[in-house]
Amino acid sequence: MSGDFLNLGLGYPAAPLLPRQQLAEAAQHRFSQDDLYFLQYGDELGDPELRRELAAFLTQQYGCPVPQEQLMISGGISQALELVCDTLAQPGDTILTEATTYFLAPPIFAARGLNLVPCPLEASGSEGGPELAALEALVQQYRPRFLYTIPAHHNPTGLSQSEERRRQIAQLAERYGFTILADEVYQLLHFGPQSAPPYSCWVPGGQVISLGTFSKILAPGLRVGWIHARPETLERLAANPTLLSGGGMNPLGAALVSSVLERGMASGLRDLRARLAEQAQALSSALHEFSQAGQPLEGTRWSEPEGGYFTWLHLPPNCLPPHWPLRPSKPASAFIPACAFRSLATRPTRRGFVLPFIRRQSCKRPCAAWQKRRGNCGQQAKARSGWAAPRSATSAQADNPAGY
Repeated sequence: MSGDFLNLGLGYPAAPLLPRQQLAEAAQHRFSQDDLYFLQYGDELGDPELRRELAAFLTQQYGCPVPQEQLMISGGISQALELVCDTLAQPGDTILTEATTYFLAPPIFAARGLNLVPCPLEASGSEGGPELAALEALVQQYRPRFLYTIPAHHNPTGLSQSEERRRQIAQLAERYGFTILADEVYQLLHFGPQSAPPYSCWVPGGQVISLGTFSKILAPGLRVGWIHARPETLERLAANPTLLSGGGMNPLGAALVSSVLERGMASGLRDLRARLAEQAQALSSALHEFSQAGQPLEGTRWSEPEGGYFTWLHLPPNCLPPHWPLRPSKPASAFIPACAFRSLATRPTRRGFVLPFIRRQSCKRPCAAWQKRRGNCGQQAKARSGWAAPRSATSAQADNPAGY
């Protein structure tokens, strides 16, 4: 946020959530040591100390073994996706993605010549993920190289796959020979019920590559993440010419994270979850206020978050003007409509928005802007645009079973 402008278009931590003191102490700890190897190019697999500390941390947090030899340090999930696609796929290979997904992932795949095929989502409450029957049919039809999925506190829908759904998808991968690219960016950010075991627990089967990052649990500017895969897969990734030339990803940032883990990160992670829970509750309270009769968001439905960064809003019909800008006049907010998260440009919709848990203004500013621009959806919009009362959940889901 700068000046009067509140950017709700990206999921990044607000300034009070950034661990300034923790990172300053980590830097002092690292630079006080005699070994300055982290200022060199570094190993292709990444800082050995970080891989060791990370293995212990993930084993504790995930509840399943994560050996050091199965970890590679990345420059974050976007860089990891690029590396995996460049190394393990060929142009023309097919990648299945969730029909609604992180909006900047498909361009990474498309830039590498991959054929993108969307798989519909299904949901029951906060549990949901790829529709299993549709997924198997698509696998049989396209014989994909990868399935890209965000299994915990999905961006943007907030859904989390149950353990049984994850197990069945892992079994499909083993049966048909495709690889699951599990973007587990929010796996550790639960503040409701604990997330189901991560796909990391299925790495030994050979058909899973689990991706994680410190961008959401420490700071995005570190540009440090990890790839969890079988050692033979990591050997292929480490042979990428870019790594052979420049060394491992971000040795300095990796060294800082290593010190954070060495000094203890569990309590900071608990505090972060608690603060995100408070902010999610504040946003939910504001949504309840503004969705009452006569308010700007009358008739809106949304998902109550149990983790992650986002709330997904389902707006009633004709709630927005046809040319409503994504960045209204100041003071206002930038936000992203549902159509931006469609894996392919099919069945676009303007009836959904994604809001991160930044502060109560996350809801108040867009609502005020909507009301000023058009009047509230329940009154003036009804008169000017033939607005109809929102259909029931059952009726709305007839068009799209998951509502996404």
